[in-house]
Amino acid sequence: MSKLAGSARQVAGRWPWDDAVMADPIEPFKIGVNGAALDDLRDRLRRARWPERETVGDWSQGVPLDYLQDLCGYWASRYDWRATEVRLNKIPQFTTTIDGLDLHFLHLRSPYPGATPLIMTHGWPGSFFEFERALGPLTDPPAHGG
Repeated sequence: MSKLAGSARQVAGRWPWDDAVMADPIEPFKIGVNGAALDDLRDRLRRARWPERETVGDWSQGVPLDYLQDLCGYWASRYDWRATEVRLNKIPQFTTTIDGLDLHFLHLRSPYPGATPLIMTHGWPGSFFEFERALGPLTDPPAHGG
């Protein structure tokens, strides 16, 4: 993902979209979750009140208790959010407001002149994280075996 960090480039101190007519500015964005929020999440996961064990051996009554307890234990004790934050912040991110709606977006350019522009959107609740693995192959296919 390190190639993505320089995908949106300033030229002479200007972004490619600086000449566009917009009501609100486009601002660079970095993910930075407050440490207290992460501590609070881990604490709440550790203090979860668990229901009775399911009466069947499959998912027909919902998420099996063992699976959910393992998942919460992973997020509470083993998931390294800070490493994920660093990785995601290598992708050029920006924010703006359009028609009163705050918008967070990525801007990556192909190194190939004439490459077809692509806009990818996600639903709610969702995140650009869903596309992370596709960003490199879409912006630079030959570098990713395509």
